[in-house]
Amino acid sequence: MRSLSSSSPGPGPEFQHVPELLDAIKAELNRDLRPGRYLLTGSTRYAMLPRAGPSLTGRAHIMTMWPLSEGELRGSKETFLDVLSAEPARLVTPVASPTTRAEYEQMILAGGFPIAVARRTPASRGQWFTDFVSMVVERDVLEIRRIRQRRVMPLILRHLASQTAGLLNVSDIASRVQLDNRLVGDFVTLLESVFLVHRLEAFGRSLSGRVGRSAKVHVVDSGLAADLLGISQPRLSARDPSALSEFGHVTETFAVNELIKQAGWAKTRVRFSHFRTRDQHEVDLVVETGEGTIAGVEVKASSTVADNDFRGLRLLRDWLGTSFLAGVVLNLGQRAYTYEDRLHVLPLDRLWT
Repeated sequence: MRSLSSSSPGPGPEFQHVPELLDAIKAELNRDLRPGRYLLTGSTRYAMLPRAGPSLTGRAHIMTMWPLSEGELRGSKETFLDVLSAEPARLVTPVASPTTRAEYEQMILAGGFPIAVARRTPASRGQWFTDFVSMVVERDVLEIRRIRQRRVMPLILRHLASQTAGLLNVSDIASRVQLDNRLVGDFVTLLESVFLVHRLEAFGRSLSGRVGRSAKVHVVDSGLAADLLGISQPRLSARDPSALSEFGHVTETFAVNELIKQAGWAKTRVRFSHFRTRDQHEVDLVVETGEGTIAGVEVKASSTVADNDFRGLRLLRDWLGTSFLAGVVLNLGQRAYTYEDRLHVLPLDRLWT
């Protein structure tokens, strides 16, 4: 770690390896509060390290470094989130999408980790994912907590991958790995802390007691999720029913993660959640601005859209009234069009084109 008096901070070692630096930086900032002099990096969440929590409270800006977005991989800056939050009708254009289903499958299976994307073969990429998970569990998890059952962590991660884009069910995982619910819950939190999975909380406004409160879980990268689930291009090409079903969930995870990444540079500050009623009306992603306006995003891994795909978006629109900006159904088709009042159909690649 080095202090920079210029306006261009430089990275130091991962802070969890040298936690004593945090106290030293705190002392320096108590003397001189000029911002931008230190850039700390780490592979675990700041608040999870026992000594980190109180050290820089109120003195640090925390950013999550996600795998690369599709726009970053292509050298462009995405603005979908800003347009959705301000002028969603602009997203509907007559230009057909050039992306084929095979190309969508390829990019979703590859994910956004730069090294994984650069691997030339699926086998090489799969080996990288295996080594990555092993190193994270053996190194980063054990830096947070010494656990005896660390060999079960990759298995718990696989079960979480099977729930990606679904409601988090710790009890089900505990039953499958034959461990106590509370212990498995702690392990899930550890896997969140090392950036392998993340939770998407339920939408916070009540709807006469009809709305569920359970969080969804998403693997942080669609390529990692696909690898953990054993989804491959040959299985998708063969129309394997199990692979196709799981690919639908991974496609949702891909789209949700792409939008969360965009929040890192968007002009509009937003909060993300999901919406699900007890009678199975749902919206995959709810985007709420600081002004209280809301947009909904539904994701389908098909090239056509049915009327039933708008059930959750319609309910949200009719309930919220003028606070509801728009609802979009992202799919693997080529056309963009308005379906009905404030509800639109968009190709998935509108997220980055």
